[in-house]
Amino acid sequence: MPTFCRHNRLVENCPICSKKDRVSSSPSRSVERRPSRAESASGGRTRAPRKSASSGMTVRRMARAADDGYEHDLVPGLRSSVDAGRLADELAFSAARVRELSEAPPGLYAEVASADDREEAAWLTFLIAFLSPLAGDDPWAGVSAVRTSWASGEIPSLEGVQAGPRNAYDARRGDAALVAYRAWAQRLGGQITALAGEESWTLQHRYDRAFERLGLPGFGRSQRMEFLVLAHHLGLVELDPWTLHLSAATATDPVGIAAKRLLGIGDPVLLQRRQRELAHGVDVPVEALDLAFFNWSAPAAGDGDERYRAGSQAEIDPDERERIARALGL
Repeated sequence: MPTFCRHNRLVENCPICSKKDRVSSSPSRSVERRPSRAESASGGRTRAPRKSASSGMTVRRMARAADDGYEHDLVPGLRSSVDAGRLADELAFSAARVRELSEAPPGLYAEVASADDREEAAWLTFLIAFLSPLAGDDPWAGVSAVRTSWASGEIPSLEGVQAGPRNAYDARRGDAALVAYRAWAQRLGGQITALAGEESWTLQHRYDRAFERLGLPGFGRSQRMEFLVLAHHLGLVELDPWTLHLSAATATDPVGIAAKRLLGIGDPVLLQRRQRELAHGVDVPVEALDLAFFNWSAPAAGDGDERYRAGSQAEIDPDERERIARALGL
């Protein structure tokens, strides 16, 4: 009797089932593998597989203190009172630095705050944010060596430039961000006008729009925020830096990584809400979280000699540090 397959054809006529039948009914054959040339040359021994070339990406691992049962709603990602204490240190320092910018800025910050020409002051502020103050005794050496005036129209020569830990300089891009910034400001009638935007904008909206517009080649989240925070506190343009804009953070941004660990969430919307809750809970400006998270993420965070000061001469107020520690349940 003829046999039909699942395709409603005679088995011997089905191009699929007839092939399977032939394969299953054929006797199995053992296949002798012939040694490769490399195995023959090495006497039959196989060589270890060659490692692929490095991608050049550096993975930054944060040191975790031992879990001692610590818990607090403001920092749901922490399980160590030691880590919470380090955070209190960095929040206190960063808050002191923000006050210093408004009240008694040092170095080139003071030159920006006292400048009569606000266009020149804004250009110097951009260079500071782009190159970042150095971590050392002379934080302004890198910027001072290459700075140009706004009026000259000259772009600084960046060959061999000294740049700080939070700089945006990339030799592959060169001065692309500087060129783009000048073109952007000139197109909108000047730097201050470009930053201020429309008169009807709220301070938060002005900050958000300026952050968005400053998405220049290589000018990342941290540099954009630093530039706007400096412009605000040094008196160039009034803004409200109400968020760290962590949705714009790259996968290697130390602040973004630290925020996710501290706040115990990766969702951008919840991160934004929790960062504000933390800032309000410990009574520091939201913008103070940026440098605090950066220093907290460093392996030696909490050591005053190793902390990145970003050109600041501020010192921690012991009373403020104690208040922050109490707010964190320490």
